[in-house]
Amino acid sequence: MTEPVRLAKRLAEMRGCSRSEAEQYIEGGWVSVDGVVVEEPQFRVHHQTITLSPDASLLALTPVTLLLHKPAGYWASDTPGASNASAGKTAAQLLTAANRSPDDRSGIRPLKKHFTASELATPLATPASGLVVFTQDWRVLRKLQEDARVLEHEVIVEVSGEIKPGGLERLNRIDHGFTFKGALLPPAKVSWQSEARLRFALKGEVPGQIAYMCDSVGLKIEAMKRLRVGRMSLSQLQPGQWRYLMPYERF
Repeated sequence: MTEPVRLAKRLAEMRGCSRSEAEQYIEGGWVSVDGVVVEEPQFRVHHQTITLSPDASLLALTPVTLLLHKPAGYWASDTPGASNASAGKTAAQLLTAANRSPDDRSGIRPLKKHFTASELATPLATPASGLVVFTQDWRVLRKLQEDARVLEHEVIVEVSGEIKPGGLERLNRIDHGFTFKGALLPPAKVSWQSEARLRFALKGEVPGQIAYMCDSVGLKIEAMKRLRVGRMSLSQLQPGQWRYLMPYERF
């Protein structure tokens, strides 16, 4: 009996193409085995029926950007040693076809490569919820990283405790004097939304910054949600769901 072989090798033999071209077809979601799409070139096949979609293309896959509503308790940080990976609760694990928002209007065909090859572009503290961006597009990544200090984030914070006299005014002052991780923080716009809820609009927000600012004026954070990064907002995206960034959308 013949031994099972890699799907890429079998497809290359069938199509008379190179192994790398066969891998492109497979990773592009154009190949099915017994009627089921398989996106792993190393998948082993024997006597199964292998089909290449008539729409198959070798054009390079367009890099995608994913907007995720991260629930509280999921790790989404680039800080070493700050993850909940041991508990299996990482934001990247929510990037599956099953968690795609039903309101996604992009028309993009979800591929496993979209999830495994995307880089976290907007870290968010584990206890916080809200908008997190993953991307394969170097232009989006450069925009979010290089313009991080001037890109405004909108964050809603549930707080407890009693604010110190003049605390709100200090949070809004240009010369507030807040130094975090050795750097003077840029000015923020802070306002009360209710008796226990503050709205922060600040540029260059980093994980831990808002908690530090609140603590400095006598407040303790009970919950935090990032609503917006630049011009992109959570909108109707539900916790744990994601959608593709539309071609016309810009941060």
